[in-house]
Amino acid sequence: MAEKTFTIKGDIVWSAGPTELAAVKDGYLVVVDGLVAGVFPELPAEYADIELVDKTGMLVMPGLVDAHVHAPQYAFRGTGLDLELLDWLNTYTFPEEAKYADLDYAERAYDIFVDDLKNSETCRAIVFGTLHVPATEMLMDKLEATGLKSYVGKVNMDRNGAPGLEEDTRQSLADTEQWLADTRDRYENTKPILTPRFTPSCTDELMEGIGKLKAAQNVPLQSHLSENLSEIDWVAELCPWASCYGDTYLQTGQLAGPAKSIMAHCVYSTTNEVEILKGTGCYIALCPESNADLASGIAPVRMYFDLGMNLALGSDVAGGPHLSMFSAIAHTVSLSKLRWRCVDESLKPITIPEAIYIATVGGGSFFGKVGTFEPGFEADILVLDDSGIRSTVDLDTQHRLERFCYEANAGGRVDAKFVAGRQIF
Repeated sequence: MAEKTFTIKGDIVWSAGPTELAAVKDGYLVVVDGLVAGVFPELPAEYADIELVDKTGMLVMPGLVDAHVHAPQYAFRGTGLDLELLDWLNTYTFPEEAKYADLDYAERAYDIFVDDLKNSETCRAIVFGTLHVPATEMLMDKLEATGLKSYVGKVNMDRNGAPGLEEDTRQSLADTEQWLADTRDRYENTKPILTPRFTPSCTDELMEGIGKLKAAQNVPLQSHLSENLSEIDWVAELCPWASCYGDTYLQTGQLAGPAKSIMAHCVYSTTNEVEILKGTGCYIALCPESNADLASGIAPVRMYFDLGMNLALGSDVAGGPHLSMFSAIAHTVSLSKLRWRCVDESLKPITIPEAIYIATVGGGSFFGKVGTFEPGFEADILVLDDSGIRSTVDLDTQHRLERFCYEANAGGRVDAKFVAGRQIF
């Protein structure tokens, strides 16, 4: 196949807008130089000579984006989820992340994470590393080789850490600045992202320094926000000068543009905090499985969605137990139903088309023109074989994709994956 120029034939489905899916059965998705040229019910003559990838009978959809995942936590996924956030961090997360000072251990762990991510349904990811520069650069090297597109962060934390997992403030800033210089132009697929762990782990001096780096170097930023009630109370004690948790990022320059910022969770964002996020264009990475597993709560996704905020979806491994973004889509819908029924009946549940939009177009927009099959968008593509999902019911294309979101691990299979028009497998 000519790299980045081809046609895929199949049952094509994508977001036509925030609330609806479009579909063409036995259609043709044309990709030219890594960009979508269009979706057609019949192949136009001008594309007759480019290579045809025949996936007749399979679903063809845009690639999924994991907007919040902790690579060093992948090793202990699926364990320790009987604790709430702060105890979980101290008992499991910090001791595990301290191990990444050992490059032999880091290589073994990151080999597993990167291989599994490559073979998942994720095409792009926004990734936390650890505070260790050598291990973080190793992670970036490995991700680059997969062909996936990613942002990777060297974590900053100069307080409330653990033995072996806490930095000197000035050294943290100096190491981060040097890391940015060393990596921002090194790769085609992998880019650095500033990563203050969260306000409890970063002094005001470190937060302000990171904000200045963001402004000076025009680099995006990721962190956590309003995930857990105890965490929010702790931030109020640590930063009495802030009007809300989100204000700790605003006043230190971390939400200022033009480089984008993304905050994970936002389960308990106040009216003031929502105004800050919306006013700055900050993205929210929704992490439904992690919020349930660590007993944090259920984010008001419908409110954010109806406000037109920038939303993406994350696995949040290892708070979330696996990399499946189809599971994240299904849990977004399921938990929004519980929130509607048990918490606030004024906020109707999120639908499957809306959750798919968040996981494709929403997260994709952090990377640019990514996440749909409109002409000119980068061609991130998943080919899904749902023939192993046994049923006597004949479904249309949209409902087959809905079923796949719930049944991906019960007979579904990702047959092929492309990122920016380049085939990954």
